[in-house]
Amino acid sequence: MSSLPLNLVLQTDHFVAVDKAPGVLSVPARDAKDPRPILGRELEAQLGRAIYPIHRLDAEVSGLVLYALTPEAHREANRAFEGREVQKTYQGFSKGGQFQDGQTGTWKAKILRGKKRAYESPGGKLAVTDFEVVAMVAHQTYEWRLRPQTGRSHQLRWEMFRHESPLLGDVLYGSSEPWERGGLALRSLSLEFAPEFTNTWKLPAKIAVGPWSLKS
Repeated sequence: MSSLPLNLVLQTDHFVAVDKAPGVLSVPARDAKDPRPILGRELEAQLGRAIYPIHRLDAEVSGLVLYALTPEAHREANRAFEGREVQKTYQGFSKGGQFQDGQTGTWKAKILRGKKRAYESPGGKLAVTDFEVVAMVAHQTYEWRLRPQTGRSHQLRWEMFRHESPLLGDVLYGSSEPWERGGLALRSLSLEFAPEFTNTWKLPAKIAVGPWSLKS
């Protein structure tokens, strides 16, 4: 029997959105012996039907994940994601660097994914990320809104490392500061869809989960 609590955000005839906890895989790992729970399989067990992954979050990352419930919805959602018709927004907390409250901009780089980490390479794929510094919440500790325009593996984690402000808890990319909630200080906050897609599939224009607040 499935034992993983599911925080369902939205369910329609064609889609289900879940607020994923850190430490949970979105889809099965390459290593079949990986003991971590798999959100997709837990969903299938608890909903009693097949689900189809559309996108994924790293296991250490929390927040909004969308799955399709029919092959047709899966195909069209994949097309929308690949066509950059879906705006993804993440919340992050990092330490290091010098940034100004309200600072915005766009980062661009060509990156590849190695066995463990992403790295910059002239032969890499273009990674584009819009960023906003929400505020400095403690000494050299910043809250961010990150909006990737591309979907490269470890794109956001690598960009924070590149800008000398690794996400809290991200040991792989140089963080020496633990994240108080476990996992990484990176949370998938929302997905926003083009009107044509929402009208066709009877979805709200924006699906969202609540942001983190720092514990006192």
